[in-house]
Amino acid sequence: MTCPPPRTTGKALPVFTVPLTENAELRPLEPWQAPEFLEHMDRARAHTDPWIPWATRSTDLDSARATLQGYADRQASDTGRIYGIWHDGTLVGGVMFVSFSTTSGNCEIGAWTEPAGEGHGLITAGVRLLLDYALLTRGLHRAEWLCSTVNARSGAVAQRVGMKLDGVLREWFPHNGVRHDKEVWSMLAPEWKAARG
Repeated sequence: MTCPPPRTTGKALPVFTVPLTENAELRPLEPWQAPEFLEHMDRARAHTDPWIPWATRSTDLDSARATLQGYADRQASDTGRIYGIWHDGTLVGGVMFVSFSTTSGNCEIGAWTEPAGEGHGLITAGVRLLLDYALLTRGLHRAEWLCSTVNARSGAVAQRVGMKLDGVLREWFPHNGVRHDKEVWSMLAPEWKAARG
Protein backbone atom coordinates (compact mmCIF):
# COMPACT_ATOMS: atom_id res chain seq x y z
CA MET A 1 0.00 0.00 0.00
CA THR A 2 1.39 3.38 -0.91
CA CYS A 3 0.63 6.65 0.78
CA PRO A 4 -0.82 9.45 -1.30
CA PRO A 5 1.34 12.56 -1.63
CA PRO A 6 0.64 15.19 1.02
CA ARG A 7 -2.00 17.76 0.10
CA THR A 8 -0.86 21.33 0.07
CA THR A 9 -2.95 24.44 0.25
CA GLY A 10 -0.39 26.64 -1.46
CA LYS A 11 -0.11 28.74 1.70
CA ALA A 12 3.15 29.37 3.49
CA LEU A 13 3.58 28.24 7.06
CA PRO A 14 2.53 30.94 9.49
CA VAL A 15 5.28 32.90 11.18
CA PHE A 16 5.12 32.71 14.97
CA THR A 17 4.60 36.29 16.08
CA VAL A 18 3.50 38.21 19.13
CA PRO A 19 2.11 41.70 18.51
CA LEU A 20 3.85 44.50 20.42
CA THR A 21 1.95 47.44 18.93
CA GLU A 22 -0.40 47.90 15.99
CA ASN A 23 2.55 47.88 13.56
CA ALA A 24 5.26 45.96 15.44
CA GLU A 25 5.76 42.34 16.39
CA LEU A 26 8.15 40.00 18.15
CA ARG A 27 9.31 36.86 16.32
CA PRO A 28 11.96 34.20 16.85
CA LEU A 29 15.23 35.19 15.14
CA GLU A 30 16.80 32.14 13.50
CA PRO A 31 19.92 31.29 11.46
CA TRP A 32 18.03 31.29 8.14
CA GLN A 33 17.38 35.01 8.73
CA ALA A 34 21.10 35.84 8.74
CA PRO A 35 20.94 38.08 5.62
CA GLU A 36 18.18 40.23 7.14
CA PHE A 37 19.96 40.23 10.50
CA LEU A 38 23.22 41.37 8.87
CA GLU A 39 21.47 44.24 7.06
CA HIS A 40 19.95 45.26 10.39
CA MET A 41 23.32 45.01 12.16
CA ASP A 42 24.88 47.23 9.49
CA ARG A 43 22.24 49.88 10.24
CA ALA A 44 22.58 49.36 13.99
CA ARG A 45 26.35 48.87 14.32
CA ALA A 46 27.34 52.36 15.44
CA HIS A 47 24.42 52.32 17.86
CA THR A 48 25.12 48.88 19.35
CA ASP A 49 28.89 48.45 19.10
CA PRO A 50 29.70 50.39 22.27
CA TRP A 51 27.58 47.97 24.33
CA ILE A 52 27.10 44.57 22.68
CA PRO A 53 30.10 42.36 21.82
CA TRP A 54 28.28 40.18 19.29
CA ALA A 55 27.35 43.26 17.25
CA THR A 56 31.08 43.70 16.67
CA ARG A 57 31.39 40.05 15.65
CA SER A 58 28.44 39.99 13.18
CA THR A 59 30.16 41.72 10.26
CA ASP A 60 29.51 39.38 7.32
CA LEU A 61 27.03 36.68 6.40
CA ASP A 62 29.00 33.83 8.00
CA SER A 63 29.54 35.65 11.30
CA ALA A 64 25.91 36.84 11.40
CA ARG A 65 24.74 33.28 10.84
CA ALA A 66 27.13 32.06 13.56
CA THR A 67 25.66 34.58 16.03
CA LEU A 68 22.13 33.34 15.33
CA GLN A 69 23.24 29.69 15.32
CA GLY A 70 24.75 30.20 18.77
CA TYR A 71 21.35 31.32 20.05
CA ALA A 72 19.60 28.45 18.21
CA ASP A 73 21.95 26.05 20.02
CA ARG A 74 21.16 27.73 23.34
CA GLN A 75 17.45 27.47 22.66
CA ALA A 76 17.83 23.77 21.88
CA SER A 77 19.56 23.27 25.25
CA ASP A 78 17.10 25.62 27.03
CA THR A 79 19.90 27.98 28.07
CA GLY A 80 19.13 31.09 25.96
CA ARG A 81 16.93 32.50 23.17
CA ILE A 82 16.82 35.43 20.78
CA TYR A 83 13.85 37.27 19.30
CA GLY A 84 13.71 40.00 16.69
CA ILE A 85 11.43 43.01 16.71
CA TRP A 86 9.94 44.01 13.36
CA HIS A 87 8.43 47.48 12.98
CA ASP A 88 6.43 48.08 9.79
CA GLY A 89 7.96 44.88 8.40
CA THR A 90 11.60 45.84 9.07
CA LEU A 91 13.85 44.22 11.66
CA VAL A 92 14.80 47.11 13.99
CA GLY A 93 16.03 45.37 17.15
CA GLY A 94 15.34 42.55 19.53
CA VAL A 95 15.41 41.01 22.96
CA MET A 96 17.13 37.88 24.19
CA PHE A 97 17.84 35.61 27.08
CA VAL A 98 21.60 36.00 27.31
CA SER A 99 21.45 33.13 29.79
CA PHE A 100 18.60 30.99 31.07
CA SER A 101 18.98 28.37 33.82
CA THR A 102 16.17 26.24 35.16
CA THR A 103 18.71 24.75 37.58
CA SER A 104 19.56 28.02 39.35
CA GLY A 105 16.22 29.66 38.53
CA ASN A 106 18.05 32.68 37.09
CA CYS A 107 18.20 34.32 33.68
CA GLU A 108 19.72 37.40 32.11
CA ILE A 109 17.70 39.47 29.65
CA GLY A 110 19.26 41.76 27.09
CA ALA A 111 18.13 43.93 24.18
CA TRP A 112 19.39 46.01 21.30
CA THR A 113 17.96 48.35 18.68
CA GLU A 114 18.85 50.49 15.73
CA PRO A 115 17.80 54.16 15.80
CA ALA A 116 14.59 53.44 13.83
CA GLY A 117 13.45 51.15 16.64
CA GLU A 118 13.73 53.78 19.38
CA GLY A 119 10.94 55.83 20.87
CA HIS A 120 8.10 53.38 20.23
CA GLY A 121 8.24 51.40 23.50
CA LEU A 122 9.16 48.24 21.57
CA ILE A 123 12.12 47.16 23.70
CA THR A 124 10.19 47.72 26.93
CA ALA A 125 7.25 45.68 25.58
CA GLY A 126 9.60 42.89 24.47
CA VAL A 127 11.35 42.79 27.86
CA ARG A 128 7.98 42.53 29.62
CA LEU A 129 7.14 39.49 27.48
CA LEU A 130 10.44 37.85 28.38
CA LEU A 131 9.83 38.53 32.08
CA ASP A 132 6.38 36.95 31.74
CA TYR A 133 7.89 33.90 30.06
CA ALA A 134 10.77 33.44 32.51
CA LEU A 135 9.09 34.30 35.80
CA LEU A 136 5.48 33.27 35.20
CA THR A 137 5.44 30.59 32.49
CA ARG A 138 8.75 28.84 33.26
CA GLY A 139 8.86 29.47 37.00
CA LEU A 140 12.33 31.00 37.25
CA HIS A 141 12.97 33.08 40.36
CA ARG A 142 15.27 35.91 39.24
CA ALA A 143 15.75 37.85 36.01
CA GLU A 144 18.78 40.12 35.62
CA TRP A 145 19.57 43.03 33.34
CA LEU A 146 23.21 44.13 33.02
CA CYS A 147 24.20 47.36 31.33
CA SER A 148 27.07 49.79 31.20
CA THR A 149 26.70 52.71 33.58
CA VAL A 150 27.08 55.08 30.64
CA ASN A 151 24.29 53.40 28.63
CA ALA A 152 21.44 55.50 30.03
CA ARG A 153 18.86 54.16 27.55
CA SER A 154 19.48 50.60 28.72
CA GLY A 155 19.19 51.50 32.39
CA ALA A 156 15.96 53.32 31.60
CA VAL A 157 14.42 50.12 30.21
CA ALA A 158 15.21 48.29 33.46
CA GLN A 159 13.59 51.11 35.43
CA ARG A 160 10.48 51.19 33.20
CA VAL A 161 9.76 47.50 33.77
CA GLY A 162 10.21 47.94 37.53
CA MET A 163 13.57 46.25 38.08
CA LYS A 164 15.61 47.12 41.17
CA LEU A 165 19.23 48.28 40.94
CA ASP A 166 21.28 45.76 42.92
CA GLY A 167 24.57 47.59 42.48
CA VAL A 168 27.47 48.36 40.19
CA LEU A 169 30.30 46.01 39.23
CA ARG A 170 33.29 48.31 38.81
CA GLU A 171 35.37 47.87 35.63
CA TRP A 172 33.63 44.54 35.15
CA PHE A 173 33.64 44.10 31.38
CA PRO A 174 36.31 44.88 28.76
CA HIS A 175 34.86 45.89 25.39
CA ASN A 176 36.46 47.88 22.57
CA GLY A 177 39.54 48.51 24.71
CA VAL A 178 37.57 50.00 27.61
CA ARG A 179 36.66 48.39 30.93
CA HIS A 180 33.01 49.22 31.61
CA ASP A 181 31.31 49.55 34.98
CA LYS A 182 28.17 47.40 34.85
CA GLU A 183 24.88 48.08 36.58
CA VAL A 184 23.09 44.95 37.79
CA TRP A 185 19.30 45.24 37.80
CA SER A 186 16.97 42.45 38.85
CA MET A 187 13.37 41.37 39.10
CA LEU A 188 12.24 38.56 41.40
CA ALA A 189 9.28 36.33 40.58
CA PRO A 190 7.14 37.47 43.56
CA GLU A 191 7.73 41.13 42.59
CA TRP A 192 6.76 40.48 38.97
CA LYS A 193 3.66 38.52 39.94
CA ALA A 194 2.57 41.38 42.18
CA ALA A 195 3.27 43.95 39.45
CA ARG A 196 1.31 41.93 36.89
CA GLY A 197 -1.65 41.45 39.28
